[in-house]
Amino acid sequence: MDTFERLREICLSLPEAVEKPFGDHTAPSFRVRDKLFVMTFEDELSITFKAAPGVQEALIAENPERFYRPPYVGAKGWVGARLDVDQDWDELAELIEDSYSLIAPKRLSAQLDHRSASER
Repeated sequence: MDTFERLREICLSLPEAVEKPFGDHTAPSFRVRDKLFVMTFEDELSITFKAAPGVQEALIAENPERFYRPPYVGAKGWVGARLDVDQDWDELAELIEDSYSLIAPKRLSAQLDHRSASER
């Protein structure tokens, strides 16, 4: 499975998630109720996602080869993840789910919490 197919599978498995380009860009972005939770880039080398306070700094400090502070949205807590390096896809899936939970309405986030609890 190629990188973007893997990413697409993770994102679209979340309740009511849809794929839709951002603005005039052609790269896919993933949204819930028309709010972005993952953005991709045309070069297919990286993504950005929303993170809770302090997570961006921790990820970048721990592994600056994989994570970075993206321009424009980095100041708002979004994190960049490079896809052209070895990624821990389980960790990235958790980070994407966290981004979704920060963006999605509480009712949808609760469905995700319930789904995670039933998988344990």
